[in-house]
Amino acid sequence: MTEELVHIPTDKALIEGELRVPVNPQGIILFAHGSGSSRHSPRNNFVARVLNNSGLATLLMDLLTIEEDSNYATRFDIDLLTERLLIVTSWLQNKVQTSNLPIGYFGASTGAAAALKAAARETMVRAVVSRGGRPDLAGNDLQRVNSPVLLLVGGHDYGVIELNEEAFKQLQPTKKLILVSGATHLFEEAGTLEQVADYAADWFNLHLAPVKV
Repeated sequence: MTEELVHIPTDKALIEGELRVPVNPQGIILFAHGSGSSRHSPRNNFVARVLNNSGLATLLMDLLTIEEDSNYATRFDIDLLTERLLIVTSWLQNKVQTSNLPIGYFGASTGAAAALKAAARETMVRAVVSRGGRPDLAGNDLQRVNSPVLLLVGGHDYGVIELNEEAFKQLQPTKKLILVSGATHLFEEAGTLEQVADYAADWFNLHLAPVKV
């Protein structure tokens, strides 16, 4: 597997990320982390490694600069996060190494809302997975998402469960909502993050697989 530190120019910032590409990847997954987190998130990095081992390339990046992330309001600027995610998506589509790979989004917390809003606009996105996300923050765009969506929520993440259930009703098929037993918001309980990673790998490999004709 190759690993590359990449820098992606956007409107006002230079996004830094880590691109990991296994041999003969079946697709590439872009990670949109939640507020107050970063591409160094141990949870997202763990999930990314599981996806890599299942034959998927990954890109973990910071959608906000350090200065932007220090502003609490900017962390919840879903429209800004969405625009940055779309810019990164376009950049990958123009990079020789990844241009032909099917694309998926993995979003956590507020990053899940950005992933869903971006998927509503980017028809090339083949699947979306949300981990402990706030899909409700995607608003009316939920109804315009045509990609298969998997919502993963901790079984003890009260409050967030209800927000995901309401968002789930607005999503078009194909969709699935899974409550991970015993897990709270950050999936810190033994074995719960492993379940998230396995569910995500299965979802992406199912929906990013080549279409049989």
